[in-house]
Parts: sequence; C-alpha cells; structure tokens
Amino acid sequence: MSGGAINDGALATFAEEVGADGPVACVGGRTQWSVGGAVEAGTREVRAPAGIAEYEPAEMVVRCGAGTTVADLDAALGEKSQCVALPAWDGATVGGVLAVGRSGIRRLGYGPVRDTLLEARYVSAEGRLVKAGGPVVKNVSGFDLCRLLVGSLGTLGLLAQVVLRCRPVPAVSRWFAGELDPFELRLRLHRPTSILWDGTTTWLLLEGHPDDVAAQAAFARAPEVDGPPPLPTGGRRSVRPSELRALTGRFVAEVGVGIVHTAEAQPPAALSPGAVELNRRIKHEFDPSGRLNPGRSVLA
Repeated sequence: MSGGAINDGALATFAEEVGADGPVACVGGRTQWSVGGAVEAGTREVRAPAGIAEYEPAEMVVRCGAGTTVADLDAALGEKSQCVALPAWDGATVGGVLAVGRSGIRRLGYGPVRDTLLEARYVSAEGRLVKAGGPVVKNVSGFDLCRLLVGSLGTLGLLAQVVLRCRPVPAVSRWFAGELDPFELRLRLHRPTSILWDGTTTWLLLEGHPDDVAAQAAFARAPEVDGPPPLPTGGRRSVRPSELRALTGRFVAEVGVGIVHTAEAQPPAALSPGAVELNRRIKHEFDPSGRLNPGRSVLA
C-alpha cells in the first residue's frame, strides 16, 4: 500500500534546504545527540521529511522519510503484525538511529541496524539528492553505500528517505532473570533475542511461538521479570568475548554481541594509523569542505 505522506517534491525541498554552502546539521529526536562530539556552534539545522511513502506487507519492506519516528513507524507496521529492527528510543527518528548506528539490546536476535537498511536517498555535501542501494538486494551492484552511511553520524550525507526491511512482530516476548551462566545460555538456547549480564545477574529475552518460548524458559529455569535492567549511561565499548568474564565495576554486557555499557566514561577506541587515514580520505571524498555535521566524528 502507498501512504503518499512524502513524495519527490518533499525530497527536493529538503535538498534545497540543505543547499551547497555553509555548515549544516540534520536534527532528529536528539536521543543520541552527544555521540561523536558536539556540532559546532552556529551550524544551521534542518529536519528530514517524515511519513510513510510506501509499504508492501507481503514483501516486508517499507519506504519512509528519515524524519519519521521509529515509534510511529512501528505503530503503522503493527497493523500488519510487522515491525523494524531499530531501537525505539523515546522520540528517536529512523534517520537518527541509522546515522548513529547503535543497534539496541535486541541485536543478538535481530542483527545489527545496518542490515535493516536496503536503500537510502541522501543529500550530499553539494546539495544533490543521491540514491544508494535498492529494495531488492539482488538488483544492487557496486559499492555498498548504505552500510557506509549507517553509523557515519551524518558526516558523509544527510539521510532523506530510506527503504527498510521489516520483520514479523513476535507472538510472545518474555524477559527472565536470575543468577544464570550467560555463556552457557548463549550456547544452549536457540536464537535468544537478548542476553544481558552485570557480572552477577543474567537477563534473558525469549521471543517467538508460545510453545518454543515456554520450552526454552523451562531450560533456563529463571523467574519471569518485567523487562531488562536500566543500562549504565557513563560509557559504551566493544570487547572480545574472552574479555567479558574479567569485567569489573558497574556494567551491563550484551553477551554474544560484545557491547558493554559502563558507569564510567570510556575513551575513544584506539585505531591504527591506517584506519584513521582511511576515515580521513572517505570524509574528504564525500565532504571535502567539512560542512556536514561539523564537530562530530566517527573517531570520537
């Protein structure tokens, strides 16, 4: 079905607003606005179009404006018992979540957010509307610009419209918690959606058919709880699986994913000179004048 909420005219208007001169930043829900550093003072702000342009439930794909909130999108898809694998932080927009590239605590079962994006239309530093990817993966060739845009913090292009892969809403979604071995659960359970661990308590999210969830819950032998624990907000880092058991302090780890949320602020990850140079060259190719989201950096 077609929503008709946004059209090519809205995309052209957005491209005109971005223009070709002066520093500019695309603003969403500001839920992850501090990631990558603060945008330079005086930077002009724009907002991407919002609304669903096209939705094909049978194909499980949806086209929407990057300014659409994830909550609004999921509400519309929910009428057909579908959703998107994007974290629905309060007020977060589709474009903002993709630009930041953080997957949320369901990544173990849902996969990374970059796998959700099939096609993107973005505005380049020159103010041109550019298309990357396509709704049918087998028809796409060349460089995978969609994956490059995810997590780029809007420093390579400003997302205007996207085509996303949908997924069924699980029939049952249940959280459990207890003093369980999270690493054994990771090996013994079939596709758990999330396993969180703070060094003592393990939280387990099981989703799917009621009988399957009940069988896995019986194996886990943990009481059901209302939901996951609050995540520490001091910092976030990625670690090797072998390092998880040695963690200390206040933390919540995403077992099977390697993301650790900590109470303390974390320094930027150490990168090789080659990786730093590659990032510099990519940024220069896409935005030679540095006008897109100036001040923010994927290396921060």
